Amino acid sequence: MPTTVAEVIGVLDSAYPRRLAEPWDSVGLVCGDPGETVDTILTCVDVTDDVVDAAIGMGAQLIVAHHPLLLRGVDSVAADTAKGRIVHRLIRSGIALFTAHTNADSARPGVSDALAEVLDIVDTLPIEPRSASVLDKWVVMVPEGNAEQVSEAMFAVGAGEIGEYRDCCWSVVGTGQFEAQDAANPTIGEIGARTRVDEERLEMVAQRRLRRAVLTALRGAHPYEEPAFDILELADTEMTTGLGRIGRLREPTTVGQFAERVATRLHTPSGVRVAGAGETAVTTVAVCGGAGDSLLDAVAAAGADVYVTADLRHHPADENRRRGGPVLIDAGHWATEFPWCGQVSRLLAGRLHVTVSVHREPTDPFAVVTRS
Repeated sequence: MPTTVAEVIGVLDSAYPRRLAEPWDSVGLVCGDPGETVDTILTCVDVTDDVVDAAIGMGAQLIVAHHPLLLRGVDSVAADTAKGRIVHRLIRSGIALFTAHTNADSARPGVSDALAEVLDIVDTLPIEPRSASVLDKWVVMVPEGNAEQVSEAMFAVGAGEIGEYRDCCWSVVGTGQFEAQDAANPTIGEIGARTRVDEERLEMVAQRRLRRAVLTALRGAHPYEEPAFDILELADTEMTTGLGRIGRLREPTTVGQFAERVATRLHTPSGVRVAGAGETAVTTVAVCGGAGDSLLDAVAAAGADVYVTADLRHHPADENRRRGGPVLIDAGHWATEFPWCGQVSRLLAGRLHVTVSVHREPTDPFAVVTRS
């Protein structure tokens, strides 16, 4: 069976969940028909005219990019605008465009994992962890004789699913107490009289996206006009997702040698800038693909010897040096995110019957000019 754009999107959304994207970001399908078939995919960091030329030349039906083509406020994709021209070329050529940006930054494995792997950094953890949990815990008080009808209604809309198990719940019997006021219409008891009822406390989990459906099912099946229930957002005990990564080098080295490794393996056209002594010993390294000076405080607090990222600004770098923070290596935005292209290409080729290529020509807008 041929692969569809929708099937590719399913694999990408599973690996890089959109709920991990920052609120300001724009991720997902930019253009294209989810029902169209795909046999050739091109991955890249930025969608440029050269990337579109390459996709057309290889007969690709889909481009998977890291950076959104349409991120800032856009009110026109007319063909006489720079980005509109690209959108029109893609549509005319039958090429869909999908973007995984900050969701790919926070996912595990994601952008920073790919960067860490290239630089021989192992045993990594997020620099700025974030919860990946999407589960609610529901606690519902039900008259003992009605517990089954309420739990079954909640199961029917997806509550009680844990991994490969369904209809999971826990219950215990206790005593509920209430006093109906004048405007109430109690199922059990009388107006103005304190009532005690044998009730079951039902507990089950449900995906957070199902909250409205579960609540509707609960209210519809519960005999009380005012059901008593709690909804608790569950914490993530693993905390494996989040921005950046920090780990240890397979073999300790020096700043100078490690900077050479960064320059050699990342092939950055904008060059590598280093702030720190070349003979300083390096064991613990933090990385963040793309612009990462917002994580400087967290990197320093984590005790990294070196921090590899991009787009470091003068004043934050100067403050880091004054307080004795880690050695900084700015390897360029494109270069620190490019390893992700290989990661996502392997993912898609391994899961689907498609051919996947990486656009290897740098789309970094900067290049280094040296004096002779």
